Amino acid sequence: MLSNPSILSGLFAGSIAQLFKFATTYIRKGRPDFRSLVTTGGMPSSHTALVSGLATSIGIREGFGSSSFDIALTFALIVMYDAAGVRQAAGKQAKVLNKMLFELKNSLSFREDHLKELLGHTPREVIAGAFLGIAVSFFLGRF
Repeated sequence: MLSNPSILSGLFAGSIAQLFKFATTYIRKGRPDFRSLVTTGGMPSSHTALVSGLATSIGIREGFGSSSFDIALTFALIVMYDAAGVRQAAGKQAKVLNKMLFELKNSLSFREDHLKELLGHTPREVIAGAFLGIAVSFFLGRF
């Protein structure tokens, strides 16, 4: 599996996206936050970078008219829709619930479990991830 160039293109693109998040978090906070290497959300979408890199690499290697590319593209579009739609909506709900928990905690003796709010991506983060994945695949496709 790790000798498959298409898989490697996707993994490389996703890894670059996560490293970018780590670097920007370090610049913003002034200290390393290693959780940013494995957390969801943020710019760019590493899930999108991975699946767009995978689909693009399959298109380069097997042809953009191949059934394999069609399957990979469909998979990529579902992941992108989920990242920008469903998971972002869940993050907004978590934000509202966290506010409700905070207000309840202040008025009652209430145990608070803070919910993760940064679950999904904005459309810009998804587009950036897609461009990153495509660029990495075209770059690696030259070798």
